Amino acid sequence: MVNSDQRRRQLAREKFERQQQRRAEARKKAKRRNVIIASALAVVVLAGAAAYASIGLSDGDSSDKAATPESSASGSPSPSPSESSEPEPKMTIDKNAKYTMALKTSQGDISIAMDAKKTPHTVNSFKALADKKYFDSTKCHRLTTEGIFVLQCGDPKGDGTGGPGYTIEDENLTALGKAGADGSVTYPAGTVAMANTGQPHTGGSQFFLVYKDTKLPPSYTPFGTMDDAGLKAVEAVAKAGVDGGTGDGAPKKAVTVEKGTVDKA
Repeated sequence: MVNSDQRRRQLAREKFERQQQRRAEARKKAKRRNVIIASALAVVVLAGAAAYASIGLSDGDSSDKAATPESSASGSPSPSPSESSEPEPKMTIDKNAKYTMALKTSQGDISIAMDAKKTPHTVNSFKALADKKYFDSTKCHRLTTEGIFVLQCGDPKGDGTGGPGYTIEDENLTALGKAGADGSVTYPAGTVAMANTGQPHTGGSQFFLVYKDTKLPPSYTPFGTMDDAGLKAVEAVAKAGVDGGTGDGAPKKAVTVEKGTVDKA
């Protein structure tokens, strides 16, 4: 017998699935546009006359956002706050402690140092998910090698459309300094940050590993730093390029997270 609470959750899931289907169709159209934009678009940095191409990076609905890590070419949705069907995990971590997220991958081990004092909600969410083996046997579905330089992981579906069913708030957004005239800050190589939908407080489970200094809007929670061995492993994946020879898509050298754990350092 299905009770009222179970029925509400079922309806919420069905609504979310319908929304994701509509978004997937929009992203297919946007992908064609983004390929053109990514190859041609450069934002001039007034102080220094440098320029950078912009591509989207995302854990959410971003059918046509070429200048931010919101939406990958394959998409990466997690529900917006109004669409979340599950509550954020109860806070159980020590907010004053440091934690380590260890990713055992098919391309080498990656150790990520996390400071719970700076990003308590993010660390707590990753700890809760890892304890449930959420990241085990998942793929890093997106690599970008033009404009922004990241490997995106954390989607249980492996296609950029998965999430945990809840969202967490943005944190630590001022850590990388004040945005420049172009509206961006530098996410240094080795940084690990949350993907999102392009809207505030819409992080889910997807995150990106920065393997080369990357200029992005300060909208993506920087919550960790890779160790040297992990950075080298991601650099090797990036060197092999993107499947199909584009600058944004599935990595040619496939990356599977065989096991993901989070423990107090």
